[in-house]
Amino acid sequence: MSGPVVVGVDGSRSNLAVVECAAREAERLGVDLELTQAVGWPAGAGRFGIPSWEAGGTGGHASTSGLLAEAERSARGAAPGVRISRGVLVGAPGTVLERESRAASLTVVGSDGARGRGTLRDGSLAGHLSGCLSGPLLVVRGRPNPVGPVLLVVHGASTLRGAAEFAFAEASARGADLVSVQLRNISATRPYGGPAPADTWDEEDVALTKALSELRERYPDIPLRCRRLQGRSRRALVQASGDSQLLVVGVRDRYRFARLPLDPVCQTALHEADCPVALVRC
Repeated sequence: MSGPVVVGVDGSRSNLAVVECAAREAERLGVDLELTQAVGWPAGAGRFGIPSWEAGGTGGHASTSGLLAEAERSARGAAPGVRISRGVLVGAPGTVLERESRAASLTVVGSDGARGRGTLRDGSLAGHLSGCLSGPLLVVRGRPNPVGPVLLVVHGASTLRGAAEFAFAEASARGADLVSVQLRNISATRPYGGPAPADTWDEEDVALTKALSELRERYPDIPLRCRRLQGRSRRALVQASGDSQLLVVGVRDRYRFARLPLDPVCQTALHEADCPVALVRC
């Protein structure tokens, strides 16, 4: 990873915690932090994505500069050694962050006012970006356990490799244990109610064994535990997230290209987890 960590700035108190989390991520990754504020289209604004003024201007622009300066102070307090850039871009927050994230190592957002295990609001920024970003998205939410493990959610062979690589890298950077959890029947509304077919488990087991064995050679010092949850395991996943410092889940790229809703596992993680959630495109 060489691109910056990108985080949106909106001036709210909860957003400062998101900025601090993004700064710590940039420090772990050894990359820059980019503070980005999106503003509406003023009269005579230029093309989308091009700054239409200097952040240090006058009037309303000065207040924008103040918000970014406050965010930068919070970021420096959390990670003093991180190099920080900041900018104001014209456009809707989701559109601006989607564009800025294309060259980013990670994009960081908050859960838009969700409290504890509450759900994300319809049309939230996190919900929008989860369906369109090409790179990893970190949603800051819940009450993470700072000494807990990184939780890797395994829910299909096709999403495993990319999510596992991200989870191992995060566990290594955080000095944390890694716990992989295989899930089936996450939602009671799904048409199947019995055990997952044996061949589905077998395919996933082969992919999991291969991915974990290769990554353990790269990260030999990371303690690894594997669990399997079968049945209606939504509650178990949410409970496990309460003991974790980060939950990592892979997202199939077809959801981005076809603009499809996320699958039930990703929805549960994004809406109900009690710790920050990293969505990784696979």
